[in-house]
Amino acid sequence: MKTPARLQSLVDEGLIDSVQRQLMSGKEAMVFVVRCGGEVRCAKVYKEATQRSFRQAVDYTENRKVKNSRQARAMAKGTRFGREAQEAAWQSAEVDALYRLAAAGVRVPKPFNFFEGVLLMELVADEHGDAAPRLNDVAFTPEQARAHHATLLAEVVRMLCAGVVHGDLSEFNILLAADGPVIIDLPQAVDAAGNNHAQRMLLRDVGNLRDFFGRSAPELLATQFGAEIWDLFQRGALGPETPLTGRYEHRAGTVDLGGVLREIDNARAEEAARLLRMQTAR
Repeated sequence: MKTPARLQSLVDEGLIDSVQRQLMSGKEAMVFVVRCGGEVRCAKVYKEATQRSFRQAVDYTENRKVKNSRQARAMAKGTRFGREAQEAAWQSAEVDALYRLAAAGVRVPKPFNFFEGVLLMELVADEHGDAAPRLNDVAFTPEQARAHHATLLAEVVRMLCAGVVHGDLSEFNILLAADGPVIIDLPQAVDAAGNNHAQRMLLRDVGNLRDFFGRSAPELLATQFGAEIWDLFQRGALGPETPLTGRYEHRAGTVDLGGVLREIDNARAEEAARLLRMQTAR
């Protein structure tokens, strides 16, 4: 195929040899299958902020570090330079998270390079060597659903132990590789200790896994792994090998009405986005 304009500079720099085909176009980026020497990889081309359907909500960008105080001031003022800096920080957040999580042993695509808004990374493949499908495109038996759910809970725990919460985890951004699920799409990942919304996002991520796999294995719908995982994390008792039960006894306390209302609004927005993704996937 003809090389897209955003990828031509990578061809010129010798980072990729050719573009084979477009793999997908999502809410934040387009992904292409490319050849690099003797390997087939994928190139994630981030969309401009005005073309993305996923917005950089303050909840996600809270407490993210920037290079210097000048950038921080510009981002706060919303100047052109600030918007450009914010966009660069949004893109580099995924690169940073991928390297951090890969080092921690989390099943994510291996990153190779990040150049001019394009992320070169491993092409996650199925048993036939083709691009792996999303979980949403695969039917599971109850046994398979339980097994994949347990595997992904372990990955969520490993991510949390590395200080990261995905923030948008669902069946739409997990691929089923030949050797199991691989988590993708991390530009909205948040710092577990430094973001005040990390708990809510972790509970939502785990809840999305429960609801999806619960369609095939209904007994999962009664589990409370999210609350259990966060409680262990807060108490410093969570490790990659910590056994989980799926049970949690909620403690009585002061109700954060503002937080409840935000959660309702976020749930509505998530459901609207989920329905849109389902319609797009058809």
